[in-house]
Amino acid sequence: MRELVAATRNKDKVREIKKILKNIRVRILTPDAFGKAPKIIEDGNTFEANAAKKAQVISEFTGRMAIADDSGLEVLALDGRPGVRSSRFAGVGQDYLENNKKLLRLMKKVPAKKRKARFVCVIAIAKDGKVLKTVKGTCVGRIAFERRGKTGFGYDPVFIAPEYGKTFAELGPAIKNKISHRYRALEKAAKALKKLL
Repeated sequence: MRELVAATRNKDKVREIKKILKNIRVRILTPDAFGKAPKIIEDGNTFEANAAKKAQVISEFTGRMAIADDSGLEVLALDGRPGVRSSRFAGVGQDYLENNKKLLRLMKKVPAKKRKARFVCVIAIAKDGKVLKTVKGTCVGRIAFERRGKTGFGYDPVFIAPEYGKTFAELGPAIKNKISHRYRALEKAAKALKKLL
């Protein structure tokens, strides 16, 4: 079976990637399976730049094809923030809860009609340090007034999927993984991987 390295140490992302790519005959590994993997600083100004950098570095380090995602939340009322800084929105070393709290605090006085947001996910596929393909997935929704739900990670408790009227954290992984930005990007990546592998 061919091997594919998911260029992330985020266990939540790895779990989603494995679930969504389960129909591809490939063994998904993480950089930790190859010893001390290099630490990658996500200093790009776009999701594309960060995803490409991670995929390039890890494919070169492991000698395997690598897939990397960079994703985040863009909120219209905040001029697209937190954007590429989504995981560090409340500061370096802060957790999901602190990021959620900061977002809700900044959105406190924003009315329901102006709480539009979208999740963005860009996936890069690389081999031998060269990017072979990048794809993008988005999911449009709105920001809740409070955290709701107990599943998922990141901004899932505050992002409402309009077709369900529930947050990703309320919907649970079975539904989320069929409509999310990461699902849409991975669906495109899966088609590319079938050709590349």
